[in-house]
Amino acid sequence: MLLALFPGAARADGIELTQLATHKGDDGLELSFTTRFELSRAAVDALHKDVALYFVAEANVLRSRWYWRDARVARSERGWRLTWNSLTRQYRVSTGGLHQSFATLDEALTVLRGQSGWRIAEPKDIEDGSGYYLEFSYRLDVNQLPRLMQIGGLQSGFALSVERKHNLGSDFSLK
Repeated sequence: MLLALFPGAARADGIELTQLATHKGDDGLELSFTTRFELSRAAVDALHKDVALYFVAEANVLRSRWYWRDARVARSERGWRLTWNSLTRQYRVSTGGLHQSFATLDEALTVLRGQSGWRIAEPKDIEDGSGYYLEFSYRLDVNQLPRLMQIGGLQSGFALSVERKHNLGSDFSLK
């Protein structure tokens, strides 16, 4: 019922996608997104017991074709790792080779809740014109939880995900 009051926001499995935008620049197609979510009590407890939580964002740019399956022109994926260090009593967010430490869980989650200026397609991959669309997903990756948690069905408190599909206009902004 509340989602009808806020048409710009989309909610699925505990994550609310509050902002999703694309911008075509000289460097290619860039994506920005913002989400809103809270970790379940089970996820926070696991984090404090040295279980790392992995978040993954995926973006696919596809070109519609009437004569065959749609062509994927670009695919990009970004991942973050959230850990708790009990010795320093700090949360750590890692992406690629970069690490950042935070005093509180809320500060660490702020970094995980959005991305700005993420290049998802090179200029050579996208031609001017229409017929393109974006498939976007953001989730807490339960496949990277310890095997015992996957087998025992304990990952039910960890289900956080959102998926969206948007057509792109001739200027590559979201329709």
